Amino acid sequence: MLKNAAKKILKQVFGYSEFRNLQKEIIDNICNKNDTLVIMPTGGGKSLCYQIPALLFEGLTIVVSPLISLMKDQVEQLRALRVSSAILNSSLSYDEYRNNMSMVISGRAKLLYLAPETLMKPNILNMLANLTVDSLTIDEAHCISEWGHDFRPEYRQLIEIRKLFPDAVCIALTATATQRVQKDIKDCLGFNDENEFIDSHDRKNLFIRIEPKSNGVSQAIKFIRQFPGQSGIVYCSTRKQVDDLYVLLDSESFSVKPYHAGLSEQERRLHQEMFIRDDIQIIVATVAFGMGINKPNVRFVLHYDMPKNIETYYQEIGRAGRDGLRSHCLMLHGYGDIKKVQYFIKQKSSAEQKIAQMHLNALLGFIESHVCRRKPLLSYFGEKYKSKSCDMCDNCVTSQKPLQDLTILAQKFLSCVKRTDERFGIHHIINVLRGSKEKKVLKFGHQNLSTYGIGMELSRIQWQHLARQLIQQKLMVQDQEYGSLSITDDAWKVFRGEQTVLGLLKEDKEKETVRPKEAPVDYDRNLFEQLRIKRKELADTANVPPYVIFSDNTLIEMATYYPQTPKTLLTIHGVGDIRLERYGEQFLNIIKLYCEDHHIQENIKKNYTPKKSVSETNGLGPKSIVIAKMFNKGHAIDTLTEKFAVKKATILNHLKRCVENDFMVNVENIIAASTLSSEMQSRVLDLFEKLGHERLKPLYLELDGAVDYDELNLMRMYHLSMR
Repeated sequence: MLKNAAKKILKQVFGYSEFRNLQKEIIDNICNKNDTLVIMPTGGGKSLCYQIPALLFEGLTIVVSPLISLMKDQVEQLRALRVSSAILNSSLSYDEYRNNMSMVISGRAKLLYLAPETLMKPNILNMLANLTVDSLTIDEAHCISEWGHDFRPEYRQLIEIRKLFPDAVCIALTATATQRVQKDIKDCLGFNDENEFIDSHDRKNLFIRIEPKSNGVSQAIKFIRQFPGQSGIVYCSTRKQVDDLYVLLDSESFSVKPYHAGLSEQERRLHQEMFIRDDIQIIVATVAFGMGINKPNVRFVLHYDMPKNIETYYQEIGRAGRDGLRSHCLMLHGYGDIKKVQYFIKQKSSAEQKIAQMHLNALLGFIESHVCRRKPLLSYFGEKYKSKSCDMCDNCVTSQKPLQDLTILAQKFLSCVKRTDERFGIHHIINVLRGSKEKKVLKFGHQNLSTYGIGMELSRIQWQHLARQLIQQKLMVQDQEYGSLSITDDAWKVFRGEQTVLGLLKEDKEKETVRPKEAPVDYDRNLFEQLRIKRKELADTANVPPYVIFSDNTLIEMATYYPQTPKTLLTIHGVGDIRLERYGEQFLNIIKLYCEDHHIQENIKKNYTPKKSVSETNGLGPKSIVIAKMFNKGHAIDTLTEKFAVKKATILNHLKRCVENDFMVNVENIIAASTLSSEMQSRVLDLFEKLGHERLKPLYLELDGAVDYDELNLMRMYHLSMR
């Protein structure tokens, strides 16, 4: 029964016609009250996996989340869809906190979002002890594991907390968990292996590029300029770097604000809101920004500094392209970045240092790889990438060029490393090869070496690029603490001419960042822009982010199919009954006027059979619609009988006609109006399956008159709604 209702809620509440990969299976498993581990990439649809069961369960769903911004974002979106949800944290005013507590205590809230510290407070636990808790959902579950990149001791206490709710199904969700972390989560929470659902970590719409940092500011500006007027995040490793880069980008007339822990809470909140609501295009931030931010139209993520590990990198690039559209991720890295990460590692305890160094080594291996970027990235999470090429990363794009014979150049560089006694880094070796008169070169007498000045044919950038390839091909290694280079045994084969060095030589002229070919998207950009302006206007009025109204994907479909009736607007991805009622008329007016002005005909979306609109329902009069709308808004059946001066059976017949004509009647309100026990409800619904719903008398007789016809009428509506 619950399983059949999930898809109806998916469309009516959330506006989606089909489940994404694994969502249906996960929801079914949760509805069967099986503890469930969910590993899904950022933007993969984790939230729906527990939000839909929350609307199906009778009791409360508790959602444990680590960040206030994450909770606030989720609750805003749910309330915009008329899903009763509450949040409890320190950011609320006294009145807001009391109102949310009242929602929970009265049973009006279907979901309650809070941090683990809040959940463990005695007053909160006492409140929840008197309620029916059907689900305990743990978001960002990797925080439980000491082997995770973001271990939080307070998350470990959830292991004991879940024992207080023995009848609640426990759900653990995360986007970033290695196989070791997955096992740790399951062991801690006592999950069975058969109840884990692991989706692919591959975000196919993200183009991944990694570049050596030669002139970071120049590289950043060139990259950002590829996305005029579009949203993006720039990550830096320190507050100072954030402030410096923000000033530079602002001076270049970019729409940008900074975000880091050194700003006041008020400033951080303001800048985050401006970014989410498209009042600014770019946020320059430390890693403090972005966790749980569900902004779907982030078109690029730039790592100005190298992240500290693969999990952090994966989580941060995952904030791009959550709407499924092509987005771009560029990481700049250099030796100085490695030093910064190592400095932070040294601030940790000895046990933590070992794990952090392991994470850093894995990241460096990923950076230095010449194969398709997705192979080492997915391999880190225990997944094998089967395709030869993704055509969505720098290595796959550049690998299409023929490799050059770089043996002579490699011999020069490796020989210089050896002649300087393997004590110096890349910068110094290049200075010697290019005949520099820098003090350090002269101090060590390296102007007298046979390799001094023999590398003038290459620019500094070209030598840097070659040096990295020699490291990647394991012809030399770089000390991770000091940066000094030393040659390997294979280098001697190169000296003797026994091994050829193949690679790619960077052009002398600094190239523009290669932008992969965009998949052609055939939509009307002018109409899209008009719809985007209306969306922003409505969002500002409602004081919510624009994507809460409609996503970019939804607007693109509108600008592709030009829907001009409520019926065809409902076929658009992301448009459900609630959004149609709230915003449909305003967007349809824009589309109609645009089509009239440009003589454009509506395109009917293929392979879709829309539900009947209100105006097209047969045998459904205006009175039935008015009664259904009032019922949906929470008016009790007894109230409606008084208002319309009719019998209860008459009100029930009006509602039944609405259900039969596919006019939405709130399922929760139907079941809430029943006075039957949950056991009796289940028995009645089973009888509808067995005996059919056309006539109520066979059920009445089968139940020996224990359930009256009004109750049977209610349960029949519920049965029909779930089909």
